[in-house]
Amino acid sequence: MRVIPLSDSIGKMMGCKLLLVLTLWTVSTEAFPKGAQMKKCHLSKYKSLPPRELETFKNVKDRFVSVHDRMILVKEELHLVIDVLENFEDPSLSEPLVRPLEILRHIREDLKICVSIGLQMSLATVDWELSETPGCLEASVILNLFRLLNNDLKCAAYMESCT
Repeated sequence: MRVIPLSDSIGKMMGCKLLLVLTLWTVSTEAFPKGAQMKKCHLSKYKSLPPRELETFKNVKDRFVSVHDRMILVKEELHLVIDVLENFEDPSLSEPLVRPLEILRHIREDLKICVSIGLQMSLATVDWELSETPGCLEASVILNLFRLLNNDLKCAAYMESCT
């Protein structure tokens, strides 16, 4: 069994999470002028995003994600989480993941019943899934798993908007 130093794994996980936040930020703002080509990766300027910028994402999410849309997002996130966990590259985790995967699949099936058949998610999550490395995607899923279960799923279960 290969042991990864805690500082390395935390650094990789934080890097992946930061990458996701920065991707969203650059799409919503014009951090890179149109037509400009990035020749080098200069992410150090994003080590600490201003709280005001982070608050804008929270405001958009709180205003525009309805209860029904939140259920759809949770269902789709669960689909991604389950897919990543089922295909985890570390074979030593396959046995410990059996029960969590059973629980997540059951939750996903319950959410499918709650979500109206006629409405489908129109967000482009597939492009994001395909562009990430397996390690980065795994780290992101692990970091977001507890938020998904403790926050988003509770909001969907109570059928209310959570802020």
